[in-house]
Amino acid sequence: MQMSINLTVSHLRGVVALADCGSFTAAARSLGLAQSALSRTIADAEQRLNVSLFVRTTRSVHATADGREVAEHARRILLGFDAGMRDIESFLTGDRGSVSIACLPSIAATFLPPHVLAFRQANPGVRVSIKDGLLANTLAEVRAGTVDMAVVATTGPLAGLNQEPIGTDSFYCSVPRTHRFALRASVGWQELAGEAFIAFGPDSSIESIARRALADAGAQLGSIIPAENVGAVAGLVAAGLGITAVPGMVLPMMQFADLAHIPLTPTVTRNISIAYLPGQRQTACTRAFIEVLRAARA
Repeated sequence: MQMSINLTVSHLRGVVALADCGSFTAAARSLGLAQSALSRTIADAEQRLNVSLFVRTTRSVHATADGREVAEHARRILLGFDAGMRDIESFLTGDRGSVSIACLPSIAATFLPPHVLAFRQANPGVRVSIKDGLLANTLAEVRAGTVDMAVVATTGPLAGLNQEPIGTDSFYCSVPRTHRFALRASVGWQELAGEAFIAFGPDSSIESIARRALADAGAQLGSIIPAENVGAVAGLVAAGLGITAVPGMVLPMMQFADLAHIPLTPTVTRNISIAYLPGQRQTACTRAFIEVLRAARA
């Protein structure tokens, strides 16, 4: 049902100020208005409500019973309105709001935490949510617009997305400490030929990079056991069932297995990038978080 009462915020502020001050001169001064402008505002409010809100005398102004009631309601409305406007202002300036980020599990576990911490310390009123998953799922979240941005590891451009590199991540050979590679300063990709190998699953961004590097080196692996996550890969390597190739960002997630990690040569890297939809208007919160990541790159 449409309401017949049509008061503006200016009407409400005028009624509250006049009820509090008891004088058109003082109320107008508190609102930064001319006295005549406030007088017109109050008269218009009374006409719209069809009641007398104030009794005017030559010396003072007193709220009527209706005026006191309307002023109290107006005061509550203005408190909510002003709080809402402050929230909107804080959102637009980036002081309040939210940032949603999709990323790979290794990035969520090792790369993002210090940057999220720095961002939260500078922007305590902003909520940060992180959705970690496989690369295909992460990119699908960005393309669907269900997250503000993604932080991913790739070796090339991403179709249909803006991509901004913020770092690189090189590969290591992870082996049990009893393995012949364990004390080496480096291991060539070609030396992995014939080795039993623990491979990441076909949906992993790591697997495709490692497979390409092995092919480029002409290394034919021995038996291969695929595993879907970092913990499983590390556990299988620790059990002596094979060795593996992993990017440096993953190594902290494998500490429990007490493995040796040796740089692989020639160096193979994956690019750590911010990805977002082209033409998408980013919120102030998202722009602020991207600046934190850019600062890390610098």
